Amino acid sequence: MTRFTTLAPRNTAVALATLSLCLGLACSPTAHAATPAQFQTAYELFEQAQQGQAIDTAAQRFQALADAEPTDGVLRTYAGSAGAMRARTTWLPWKKMGYAEDGLAQIDKALAQLRPADDAPRYRGTPASLEVRFTAASTFLALPSMFNRHARGQKLLAEVMASPLFEASPVGFKGAVWLRAGVEAADNNQPAEARAHLQRIIQAQAPQAAAAQTRLQELAK
Repeated sequence: MTRFTTLAPRNTAVALATLSLCLGLACSPTAHAATPAQFQTAYELFEQAQQGQAIDTAAQRFQALADAEPTDGVLRTYAGSAGAMRARTTWLPWKKMGYAEDGLAQIDKALAQLRPADDAPRYRGTPASLEVRFTAASTFLALPSMFNRHARGQKLLAEVMASPLFEASPVGFKGAVWLRAGVEAADNNQPAEARAHLQRIIQAQAPQAAAAQTRLQELAK
């Protein structure tokens, strides 16, 4: 915690100006965010981790970024999600639980720390609050039922799609959200809802259009 020493009256104006700068800029959650290149490199590793590759590397990379910027909820959420994926890298039950619980604790903390300032875009033009909620939702929905996170994941996913910030978000982000919602609807025997989400991806010409088309063909069988 920053310590403030007693200042002589003539230094009061300087002290107030410094404090104002800290409150307005230096202490802002986006003031020292990771660079776009740093985030992109870590995110590409994260995508590999989702396919079962480079899980430890992705977790370590995002953890390093999150440790350097403890107020950045986006980095913390990705670190938590990648950390939870490390449960796949061991056969030892206590290690599996440890990785999962540590990762989920980070995600829970990032969700609890969300504030109005996080509605602003941070990485790749996506509002930080939406990226935190969607990453958390995707992680929760992928967990085994024993963790009791599925309902929370569904709620977060619905919050993202209902947010007034969603429509103006980058099409790649919206495509990812619609695809996850489509898969979730299909898994819950709601084919009409699943098709609606998947068709939105194609209509928007999102990067996930090919994956959406494949899913639609599977629903038609």
